[in-house]
This record gives sequence, structure tokens and C-alpha cells, in this order.
Amino acid sequence: MSSTESAAVHLAHADRVCIVLLSGIGDVVHGLPIAMALKRDRPDRRIVWVAQPAPAQVLEHHPAVDEVVVYRPEAGLQALRTLWAAFHGKPCQVTLNMQRHAKALLPTLVSGASARIGLAPSRTRDGVKFINTLHTPEGPWRHTQDLFLEFLDVLGVERPDPIEWGLTFSEEEEKEAAEFFATMDERPTVGLVLATANPKKDWLPERYAELADTLERDLGYSVLLLGGPGDADQLVGRFVTEHNEGSPVWGLCDSVRRLAWSVRGCDLVISPDTGGLHMAHAFGVPVVGLFGHTNPWRVGPYQRFHDLVVDRYSDPGEAPDASRYEPRLERMGRITVDDVVERVRVAQRDYGVGGTMQ
Repeated sequence: MSSTESAAVHLAHADRVCIVLLSGIGDVVHGLPIAMALKRDRPDRRIVWVAQPAPAQVLEHHPAVDEVVVYRPEAGLQALRTLWAAFHGKPCQVTLNMQRHAKALLPTLVSGASARIGLAPSRTRDGVKFINTLHTPEGPWRHTQDLFLEFLDVLGVERPDPIEWGLTFSEEEEKEAAEFFATMDERPTVGLVLATANPKKDWLPERYAELADTLERDLGYSVLLLGGPGDADQLVGRFVTEHNEGSPVWGLCDSVRRLAWSVRGCDLVISPDTGGLHMAHAFGVPVVGLFGHTNPWRVGPYQRFHDLVVDRYSDPGEAPDASRYEPRLERMGRITVDDVVERVRVAQRDYGVGGTMQ
């Protein structure tokens, strides 16, 4: 029996399937189409997702996720108790371990699944390969979305076409979003995502400030500043506000849910490699991606909005190649305001994002 046949047999008898995906918001967004496909394959199957606190908010109200286990690896014994309470007496039959590092070990094992499907062994670290009973195919690195879709291939589940992410809001959230955007002026809105969890992926504050001025003064947009409660986000947000001739709207918050509906409400988003970019893509909001440290063809927008990417990761003349995994240092500073404005004009021309054409 092949690996796919074996996995398909396990899945056919699986009333509960666990997804272990403990990395950031962007990766959780990339995992959503897998949950959607599993639920479509068998609607009465329960999907349990183990996620860390902030990314877990992405999963709230999601139509394909029945249970969310919020896991804090740093909590030690308490983290184990959380997992035990979630799975004791109600184990999963199949677990998709989409994580490559050691923090996936406990949730994958405690889930109780006899079929544990993981990434190709060469893509894992910290002994993770030894707890997986099946794995996705070996090969060069691919876009993160493609790597996750390979789990469906192993399970014998048809890939979705088109891909659906299924991000959903409650009635209360929809009301909150409508009230917020009603306070914005009538100009189209550009959201600026100001920082990431890794400073090496961040763009320069003074260039955000100059860009915000250009967007408002010359291109006819309202500017919405987006980000979280972290020091880097707040610092850049204050800098842009203090060094700006216009009136950018402060949208930084401590809620992933609010960030999500803020992104969805924009006409255009400009973002480095972080969760806001991938949420924009999932909502179909045109997004200008700012890439220098990480490879946009591996972790950037998937299959669309490539013409809006500012790529300073690739060297001049170097063809796009998703197999390049290593970061490239000190390249975010190579992105100029003119580079970004050029992509905004492409978005105006090709995606109808409004504003003033110049």
C-alpha cells in the first residue's frame, strides 16, 4: 500500500482531524485552504486546530474549524495540561503536523492520532521527522501555500480550485467594521502595515512617512496605519504621524480580528512580509508586497498580485525562484518610495484601486 493509499484509509475513518500549525498569522492563513478542503471532503468531520494565541484569532468564526486549542509552548507543564484536556478521551485519528520545529512535538503526539503526516524530512528540524508516520514529498522549497497543499495530495483529497480561505466575521465584527469605515473620508483607503515580528523584514520609518504624504497629497488616498501593539509598530506609527503633512488614520490595535477587518476594508494594502499581507491576499485586496530580506516567490502573495511586488531580494537579472530559502541581509533599505509608488500606479491601472492617476 502506498503512502497516499495508507493516509486515505486513515482519513476515511477519521471523525476528528487535527492540524498543528504554531507559526505566525501568515502561515495560519496559508493553512486555511487545507481545513476548507477537509471539511468539504466530509462535512461532519471535526477539524481541531492547535495554534498559538495571536494566530489563533484568525480561526475564530471560521466555517471549517470546529475547535481551536490555544497552545503556549513556553508555558511548560500548563501547556501540557491544555493539550491533555483537549484530547483526553477524544483523540484525533489523523494529525497534520505542518510545523518543522520542536514545538510541534507535544501537540502532535498528544493528539492521539496514529496517522501523523508531516513535512518532508529534509524540511524539518529538532527530530520532528521521527514522530511523523507519513510525510509530504521531498523536493526543493516551494511557496508555503504549495507546501501545505501537498498535505491534501498525501491524503488523497482533491485540491481546491479555486482556493478558498474562508475568513469570516461575526455580526458584531461586521457592525464594528462598518462603523469604523463610515468615519473615513470618501477617498479610497490605502492601508500601510508598518512592522513585522522580525526587524530585518521591516521597511524604514522615514520612507513610510514620505509614502504616506505622497499617497494623500499626490495620489488622492486616505491612509490607514495598520499594525499591532508591539514596540516596533507603535514606534513607526508615531513617527509617521509626527512627520506627515497629511492626516493618516491610526488603526494600530491589539486585536488580530480588528486587523483582519481593517485590511479587508482597504482598497489597497502596502505591507512587508507579515500577516497583514497574507490576509489582504486572502480577501482579494490588492497588496503591494515589500520584500528584501525574504524571498517573495516563496513567502509572498500566492499566484496573484505578483506585478505589485517590490522585489529587492532577487539580484538584478535573477529569475524568480521559490526554492531559494535563505534570507538576504540588509536589503529592505534598497526599496525606495518611488519603487512603491510605481506599484501603486500599477494597482490603479490594473486593479481599479482609485486615487488620482499621475
